[in-house]
Amino acid sequence: MKITLSKLNTKDLATLAQRIITVSDSGKYAVISNHPLLSEVKTMYADYDTVYTKSTFSGKGSDVVSADRDRDTSFITLKNFLNGYRKMVSLSNYQLAEDLYRIFKLYNLRLYKMSYSSQTAQMKKLIEELEQPENTQKLNTLSLFPAFNDMKAKQNAFEQIFAEQAGANANLRNMKSASAIRRDLEKTLKSYLNLITAMKKVADWELLYADINELVKAAKNSTVADNEKK
Repeated sequence: MKITLSKLNTKDLATLAQRIITVSDSGKYAVISNHPLLSEVKTMYADYDTVYTKSTFSGKGSDVVSADRDRDTSFITLKNFLNGYRKMVSLSNYQLAEDLYRIFKLYNLRLYKMSYSSQTAQMKKLIEELEQPENTQKLNTLSLFPAFNDMKAKQNAFEQIFAEQAGANANLRNMKSASAIRRDLEKTLKSYLNLITAMKKVADWELLYADINELVKAAKNSTVADNEKK
């Protein structure tokens, strides 16, 4: 019973392992029931099955981009309003708009062009400054406090989603790689097949060998078929 497990594609290796477990665990073969090597095969297959189709990233990238776009829009809208208002010197409160606009200038009028982390740092400082009592009073006088709260909410939403993405990506990176788990499964399966082959002439092992050997042949044929297609 010879097979080069490393030549099987991802799906075929999973299929072979699953079929071997099913046959071995069918109750027909007392000689292998509760065998520690079979238990090891089950463990390695369970690990492999969990990760061999997993994504290499969290999938939250589009959510982060959308949240960043929302906070940019909110920031730009408030900034542009203040820029226009401060230029209308005929209005009694134009100086309040000028004062608030200077704060925006202090933390960069184009901060939305920065990296996520740099923009977040600047936005937090900007929000903290605008939350000072004298500035919240100016925002209220100009009826801009709802717009400020919207910008603040969009910033908080971005931070939450970005943190979720970072956490999810970290968890994926910390998972044992699919290639490492595959090597473990191949090693354990090889030991299991070698055991059955070594015992094939011993009473009560013949039928187990015959059934497992058919599964191995099917796996090898699938590899040949794939190569012919290529």
